[in-house]
Amino acid sequence: MEFATPHGPALAEVDEAADPRLLLVLTHGSAGGVEAPDLLAVRDAVLAIGGTVARVVQPFRLRGARAPGSAVKQDEAWIAVVAELRKRYPGLPFAQGGRSNGARVACRTARAAGAEAVIALAFPLHPPSRPDRSRADELRQAGTEVLVINGDRDPFGVPEAADATRLVVLPGEGHDLNRNPAQVGEEAARWLRGLPAFRTPGAGGT
Repeated sequence: MEFATPHGPALAEVDEAADPRLLLVLTHGSAGGVEAPDLLAVRDAVLAIGGTVARVVQPFRLRGARAPGSAVKQDEAWIAVVAELRKRYPGLPFAQGGRSNGARVACRTARAAGAEAVIALAFPLHPPSRPDRSRADELRQAGTEVLVINGDRDPFGVPEAADATRLVVLPGEGHDLNRNPAQVGEEAARWLRGLPAFRTPGAGGT
């Protein structure tokens, strides 16, 4: 699906659940795409629990830009895409997320987009070797349930547990989260399924 945004077109690749119980919208990092192993693993795991999953290619990537540019413009484009996707799948509990820079976007826009949960993969707490430039405030401003999954070898750092609803630190994983992406997907799906907003009657959160 292609969507118009205030800053150029965006593209969404949607995998629909047969009997959807939730909508999850994910996006890529600044240098990667929606085929990243961790994003695909989350898609597969959430599809398995009845989630319709959209992976969004942001306008800057479609333009061929090497960097996202303005955070304000990136967030405005994201909110426009999410609004259109929610219109196409009305009535579903809604979560959003992404990896790296995409995780930052998901946290910054959670309130405006109406997200009931955020999945932040490889959240880049600070630039490499610059712990003084923390982005923890972006996690805190999400204003909703936030799952952070980071590797303990991530040069961008690991957030504090207090800044998220749940923090999962995977041993041996770097920023790519590509050593065992299936575990990333399992953690994300288990967490979503346990949240009150995403439970189905009689599910009991298990």
